[in-house]
Amino acid sequence: MNRRGLLLAAGATAVAAGTAGVLAARARRRAHEAVDGAIDGTTVSAERITADTAGHRGGSGTPILLLHGISVTWRTWKPILSLLEPHHDVIAPTLLGHSGAAPLADGVAPSLNALVDGVLAELDTLGLDRVHVVGNSLGGWIALELARRGRARSVVAFSPAGAWRSNLRMAVLSGGMRVGVDLMDSLGDQLERLTHSPSGRRLLLANLVAHPERYDPDELVADIWAIRHAPVVRPLLRVIADSPLQPLPDPGCPVRVVWGRKDRVIPFRHYGEPLLERLPTAELIMLDDVGHVPMPDDPDTVARLILEVTDAVDRGGVPATGS
Repeated sequence: MNRRGLLLAAGATAVAAGTAGVLAARARRRAHEAVDGAIDGTTVSAERITADTAGHRGGSGTPILLLHGISVTWRTWKPILSLLEPHHDVIAPTLLGHSGAAPLADGVAPSLNALVDGVLAELDTLGLDRVHVVGNSLGGWIALELARRGRARSVVAFSPAGAWRSNLRMAVLSGGMRVGVDLMDSLGDQLERLTHSPSGRRLLLANLVAHPERYDPDELVADIWAIRHAPVVRPLLRVIADSPLQPLPDPGCPVRVVWGRKDRVIPFRHYGEPLLERLPTAELIMLDDVGHVPMPDDPDTVARLILEVTDAVDRGGVPATGS
């Protein structure tokens, strides 16, 4: 089994819903085999994360809300926090049901709207009405829903989820992600052995980022921990495709959509194009050398693309409609 086998097993992107069980068993077996020999003969000791926190806040200026993707935590924004905090009061929560955050309330079924409601409740607790919102993947979808509800001064969304052309393609994606979560549960301790090896990081991250070598190994350990301790993820993946993003012809604020040309998780052709059809006023920027999670790939560019929008709104150059 070559090293790419572990990548395919961990990502499980080719698993269709009807055959997920059989292919998952095969993937587990292949991944076990690959882990045994994929660390270049070295012995590494990854820092073990035993707890996470519900979020981060720092900096000063107008408030900006950073929303992460499914299964991870606020830590996904760490590469750009120091670049944003001189300009903004940065609020980076972990979404409900994810590692370190509160669970969904009793009786509340996992859904996109439930996560949106949780973010709105946090803003209300902080006494904040309309804020700049930045999101990646699932967080980008939530950012757009905050705009729909009138709570965003601006939105910058990096590879936002929420739209697709093919229901079958979406079923394969969500089914494969569920299998990937199962693999993290069963192989998490072994996968942590790969995080401090350059070849191991390439295997684990090739679908998510363009430059695995730039990804902090300790943050990758934290990500593996987070995926294994996010109870909302599996049930959310089962229902997420039932309620795609509805058209948003007037988001009430400037919206910038940024997509990496090397996004292998939700490629622009299949997910970005239909999203922009629902967002006719959004600005699109394509980046050549970043993946689905662009912050570790190019933190300077990511921060610049955010600050261009927030500075323009704060200076009155671009109207934050309703403000």
